[in-house]
Amino acid sequence: MTRNTALSSDAVRANGSVVNADPTTVKDYIRICSTTKELSSIASLASSRGGLLDDRVRCVAWPKLLGSDVSPAFSANVILDWRSLPKHKDEDQVRLDVNRSFIYYPKNESEQQLDRRKGDLSDVITEVLRRHPRLCYFQGFHDIVQVVLLVLGKELAISAVTHLSLLRIRDFMLPSLSPSLAHLALLPAILYSVDAKLCQHLSGTQPFFALAATLTLYAHEIEDYGAIARLFDFLLAEDAVVSVYVFAIIILSRRKELFEIPADEPEMLHFTLSKLPKPLDVEDMIERAKTLVLKHPPERLPFRAWHKISAYSVLKTTRGFSKPQTLIEGEAYFARQVTQLNRAQLGQNIQLTVWRYRRTAGGVGIALLIGLVSVWIQNSGAEGTHFTALRRVWAVFRLLGP
Repeated sequence: MTRNTALSSDAVRANGSVVNADPTTVKDYIRICSTTKELSSIASLASSRGGLLDDRVRCVAWPKLLGSDVSPAFSANVILDWRSLPKHKDEDQVRLDVNRSFIYYPKNESEQQLDRRKGDLSDVITEVLRRHPRLCYFQGFHDIVQVVLLVLGKELAISAVTHLSLLRIRDFMLPSLSPSLAHLALLPAILYSVDAKLCQHLSGTQPFFALAATLTLYAHEIEDYGAIARLFDFLLAEDAVVSVYVFAIIILSRRKELFEIPADEPEMLHFTLSKLPKPLDVEDMIERAKTLVLKHPPERLPFRAWHKISAYSVLKTTRGFSKPQTLIEGEAYFARQVTQLNRAQLGQNIQLTVWRYRRTAGGVGIALLIGLVSVWIQNSGAEGTHFTALRRVWAVFRLLGP
């Protein structure tokens, strides 16, 4: 049993940083994280008030939470110097983003020190992408890696970022934005569960306002290092879906402000919600998010919102996890998601083609339609996405009929 070492509220600032953390407590945390074999013990510390206190604790805890302390970072190509591997298609964008990194933290460093940090940041991102070339870089990924690099240092960060990419933010690194947008689709359902009136007030605007924050695990939005490190403690210790609940809490906390904006001004609502409030009480936000998930778990959200999430999404593959997943599992999920996306796109293309040639298609015999559908099922397998698309195609043909 791990003794309760959670800090009192007096010892924790609103931004999540700890006021004069007791060296003995820090040592206790390091000992617990170093010796325990139960991931739940580390996760409990990371989610408790004040989180992991200090970067010395995080250097032990984060790799364990991610599984990068035991699982090898790379496969067979680990024997190769990453610089000898083929260039990743997104490296030009990486270079541009790295050049504008380390804006808010660390503070009081010279240009030379910041240049060295940018060099390390570029190396970590580029190595991960070259060793896993199927991953697609997205703008804001460097914000996440920047935090991990500052906490863990370059050597530990490479493996940690690899695990983070394939196991925690995999949906954001697919060749399509649709899995990322699927995360946002949970927001209206969460809001409706808690405050149907507020949900209705916001119904005229799509939840794209949450994209920058959730896509970057809030690293692009939060400018205080202590606050973002504290929030990462929580996010790495919990299921991936918790990040969406955090944004729901942010919306709910702004209820009065949002009702002051007319519902028929969706652009203003979007603008307001796309900027996080300042100051942001990270500790209170975390506590409220934990309560919200318990009261309204994703499996019980209305509108079948959870049912619509892919079985291979990180939202589901991290749900209730008791031990870190392996990179092999992450790569397998990635491949299945890509296949699923391709098949969904194929279904859309068929619908468009049928509609484009609807006059001619109206005279096509039913046998040809059955043949088309049969071949497609045979080649693509029998997953829900495919049958949904097939039903839509069938609906189009019914419209074309007599």
